[in-house]
Amino acid sequence: MAEEKANAGKLYICATPIGNLEDITYRVVRILREVDLIAAEDTRNTVRLLNHFDIHTPMTSYHEFNKVDKARELVRQLKEGRHIALVTDAGTPAISDPGEELVRQCAEAGVEMTSLPGAAACITALTLSALPTRRFCFEAFLPADKGERNRVLQELKEESRTIILYEAPHHLKKTLGELLDALGDRPLSLCRELTKKFEEVRRSTLLAEAERLEQEEPRGEYVLVIQGKSFAQKEREKEEEWRRLSVEEHMERYLSAGLDKKEAMKQVAKDRGIPKREVYQALLQD
Repeated sequence: MAEEKANAGKLYICATPIGNLEDITYRVVRILREVDLIAAEDTRNTVRLLNHFDIHTPMTSYHEFNKVDKARELVRQLKEGRHIALVTDAGTPAISDPGEELVRQCAEAGVEMTSLPGAAACITALTLSALPTRRFCFEAFLPADKGERNRVLQELKEESRTIILYEAPHHLKKTLGELLDALGDRPLSLCRELTKKFEEVRRSTLLAEAERLEQEEPRGEYVLVIQGKSFAQKEREKEEEWRRLSVEEHMERYLSAGLDKKEAMKQVAKDRGIPKREVYQALLQD
């Protein structure tokens, strides 16, 4: 078993440019030349990259529609000693990409892997967004299934981290409308054609961009960076919810949760932003 592992090949997860070809690393170029095989999402797209850097390594097609069976075949070749580079059409493989399946199968088979870092559209957009970057969530493309899509939108409604989404131009108007309905108007950084000649970053809002695109046709690939739900916004919504309840109903929520009357009155006063004596007087009137 040890000898078999020693003779096994290695999978190189290679990030490639998302637009500007200068954004490839020296290391990725070297590895693409040295491996035995390149597994590419679209060989017609990758051949342009290889030609630009005078790379002549054989390629094989690895994409969404053959990812399970082809991954098994690639794992077999890796275990036999072949070194393989995995590339996607643009950016880092396995991020919202069929390469995830190959990485999973390699991990299960004990195949050695390494990731060669480089361009990723989601991170590029985040750094340009001027929105909070310490905490963020990446949702890639929203699900096509209506039920699943609605579920994700409802989850995003309460998300406090900065949200990153991908969208194609022909779906962008619909998606902006759905986001506006689900999240309300939020600060938005709408990034288009990142690193390319016509790169554009619009720091605006969901509503403003939805209205603008009623008059313009979206062009290019988009990354949406949306501000998460702020603490202040959450507190306002919670306060509005409490105010829809009578003081007695509000008290009952805490009493039924096991608080004694004194603690419940204290919590109700805090929720509603009023003195405790006002809670007491309201209960006497009821």
